[in-house]
Amino acid sequence: MTTPTPAGAERHRGVLADTRPLRTPAFRRLWSANIITVVGAQLTVVAVPAQIYALTRSSAYVGLTGVFGLVPLVVFGLYGGALADVLDRRKLLIVTTLGMIASSAAFWLQALFAVGSVWLLLGIFAMQQAFFAVNQPTRTAVLPRIIPLEQLPAANALNMTVMQFGAIAGPMVGGALIPVLGFSWLYLTDTITLFATLSAVITLPALPPTGRVARAGFRLVLEGFGYLRGHKVLLMSFVVDIIAMLFGMPRALFPQIAHQSFGGPVDGGLAFALLFAAIPAGAVVGGIFSGWVSRTERQGLAVVLAIVVWGLAMTGFGVATGFAHGAPGGLLALAFVSLAVGGAADMASAAFRSTMLQEAASDDVRGRLQGVFIVVVGGGPRIADVAHGGAAALVGTAATAAGGGVLVVVLVLVAAVAVPAFVRYRVSR
Repeated sequence: MTTPTPAGAERHRGVLADTRPLRTPAFRRLWSANIITVVGAQLTVVAVPAQIYALTRSSAYVGLTGVFGLVPLVVFGLYGGALADVLDRRKLLIVTTLGMIASSAAFWLQALFAVGSVWLLLGIFAMQQAFFAVNQPTRTAVLPRIIPLEQLPAANALNMTVMQFGAIAGPMVGGALIPVLGFSWLYLTDTITLFATLSAVITLPALPPTGRVARAGFRLVLEGFGYLRGHKVLLMSFVVDIIAMLFGMPRALFPQIAHQSFGGPVDGGLAFALLFAAIPAGAVVGGIFSGWVSRTERQGLAVVLAIVVWGLAMTGFGVATGFAHGAPGGLLALAFVSLAVGGAADMASAAFRSTMLQEAASDDVRGRLQGVFIVVVGGGPRIADVAHGGAAALVGTAATAAGGGVLVVVLVLVAAVAVPAFVRYRVSR
């Protein structure tokens, strides 16, 4: 006789994150290892620009990390996706994880021996990003092969939650530890934590290609774009994300807003830290209460609504900063909440868009589509940094942030009207 589940427990399970994917040993090992690895990786994210600035005392050199990171991300993200479609994905994950370990070890050694070369640092950073750009789409393309398809939204929400947790914990811990331990210990920590991921991918089952086995190259990359062109729903999943990030990601304005609108010091302070932590904090909270994601059938509509919420949240952030000049008071709290709401909406949007790519695409092109995904997700905010910085110089930070949010809402609704098939897209749950 089955014991009935209390109604309260059912409601609780429906609100909190759906943890069913963790019952699958392969996913559970990957996810658990990622909790350890992502914090270590974020330590390096903090340490690299900090060490470059310590060596050069120049923000221009720090800004070069954008170029040295974006180029390999685009090139190897696209090519790595093609590799993931023609090679055993388990073997590819092992090789790229070893490459990331070697990169982190190189960071550690140059700091340990005080080499003091900014170009060596940038070169190691580019190498690390190249391995990451191949590893990430491969890792995501693996999910439909190791867990049931109906659990993909929950799995993506769980992964997003861990990533955003690392985006909060890593910089906070790293920023505090650099003056105490120095750069070499942070890089060594990243190197050691990556072995958790290596252990997890080694235990994966063999994941050979399911379609035709071809030679990875530029032609396969073009075939991936051709596949997208013939599948409007998948293509639109990229278009709406580009709209959200390009017009609605105001992170380049945070230092100036923290100083001018909220009275923080030029070189950081509480307001600065809160603004940078707000979006990932909102994403973590959204992930904790993401039980509804697994039950949503109208995924296309859900993405549109999530991006509209993101745009409205960024508009609210811009308005709060505009009224804060000279009298910040509680408006810093309003700005933080606005960004956090946007982070929760972005978490939902990313979970649904990842799921659509994993479910609606055939397995023999999943790697390439995930390569495009990582390029869009990684490259969009970098381009937004340039666009927002230039716009703020002309119209100010508040108008740039608020106006960008309005543009997100308008453009995503226009896109939804232009391609109604995206809004109608649904899966059976």
